[in-house]
Amino acid sequence: MDSSPSSVVSELEGALLKDPDPFAYFMLVAFEASGLVRFALLLLLWPLIRLMEMTGMGEAGLKLMIFVAVAGVRESEIESVARAVLPKFYMDDLDMEAWKVFSSYDKRVVVTKTPRIFVERFVKEHLRADEVVGTELAVNRFGLATGFVKSQNITTDIHERVSNMFEDEPPSAGLGSPSSVFASVLSVCTEQIYPPFITNQRQDNSVVLRPLPVIFHDGRLVKLPTPSTALLIILWMPLGILLAVIRISIGLILPMWAIPYVSRLFGGKVLVKGKPPRPAAPANAGVLFVCTHRTLMDPVVLSTVLGRRIPAVTYSISRLSEILSPIPTVRLTRIRHVDAEKIKRELSHGDLVVCPEGTTCREPFLLRFSGLFAELTDRIVPVAMNYRVGFFHATTARGWKGLDPIFFFMNPRPVYEVTFLNQLPTEATCSSGKSPHDVANYVQRILAATLGFECTNFTRKDKYRVLAGNDGTVSYTSLVDQLKMVVSTFKPFFH
Repeated sequence: MDSSPSSVVSELEGALLKDPDPFAYFMLVAFEASGLVRFALLLLLWPLIRLMEMTGMGEAGLKLMIFVAVAGVRESEIESVARAVLPKFYMDDLDMEAWKVFSSYDKRVVVTKTPRIFVERFVKEHLRADEVVGTELAVNRFGLATGFVKSQNITTDIHERVSNMFEDEPPSAGLGSPSSVFASVLSVCTEQIYPPFITNQRQDNSVVLRPLPVIFHDGRLVKLPTPSTALLIILWMPLGILLAVIRISIGLILPMWAIPYVSRLFGGKVLVKGKPPRPAAPANAGVLFVCTHRTLMDPVVLSTVLGRRIPAVTYSISRLSEILSPIPTVRLTRIRHVDAEKIKRELSHGDLVVCPEGTTCREPFLLRFSGLFAELTDRIVPVAMNYRVGFFHATTARGWKGLDPIFFFMNPRPVYEVTFLNQLPTEATCSSGKSPHDVANYVQRILAATLGFECTNFTRKDKYRVLAGNDGTVSYTSLVDQLKMVVSTFKPFFH
């Protein structure tokens, strides 16, 4: 029996990923690394790129995509997009049957026609590949991508690099399409495996590794910007900006009880489950609403459902978001005893909203709950918050947080789901002798069960370390500077 380690070389596009066309991922990089102008320019060139592919000039079309998407962009910014944005979309397109075959080999190599910097983090960390062979971007001495690639002939260069990697013994198997540009690369493999991929008996009996799930991801776009989706986004943007201004104005001008009725006229929708508690009597301490944290809009939506402006504890939001907020905000310092006194003082005046995760999470996971809230009151009402949007995410780790509410309201039909759970019984609080840690974990578990989410031990610092390479501290610029940033962001649509 052959005991030598097995090896596999697999194409990324069209094999591990279902879609053989990488154009939408270049659109993502253009949008997230540069902005709307480059995004629109690349979309404008799509017919030409498509024509080049159909006439046998696919490599020239690929080089044109690379140039338009990254020319003049800092290499560090491209790496940031590849770390925080692309893995989510790659994972959504993963062919699990191909993955099962790929993961059954000892040594795993991935070849891709896109720049290696785009895919390396995803392929190595999530697909557990050992090596990635792809197009290499040329970068100048200032750290800027020139838009050109290092090799004259991309396919030939990749073929040579793979061959050098397996000088002693050819790869055991090659995964890909017989009509792909990497057919010559796969031809050096002992066995060629083509779609549809079917797991054989050997793989069924082996211990199959699982792809590492994408828990944290960033970027503003909800959907992969295929040409049709990208065109729809660009056409919607001017109307979306106008709609966001109207929706925000409604929240600032109208009384809280009227907002749910008027917001429906402009496409907003809130689904409420469970029975909200009645307002506390003036002589009693307020109720602490403990919410899951999906967007900055969580406390605002909760207030509209309850029909009264309930103050919300905030950890790290921009000054502009505080000014635009239709409810009072209580800024915490992250100094435990100082924050505890602030929360106690607010509860003595009435109800309060807190999101103990400390930051938002887009995926169906709950981050670790801080136990501080459990120390301060026994009147705890858990509230499961969730939302659905069509075009734009309302959270960011890499970008400017002041635009979060604006992007939320730019969606055509944002939907919020609010589920009120029963107030915690005394035996489930610290009054019965439970530790704050146990109470926080219990609340996390029942909220996760309500939403169908999974509990994790990840924290705010973990999220920002993965997505932004920092601790999540917001830099507070002046309001004038923040307004200038808003104008500069959307300026291309008004020319």
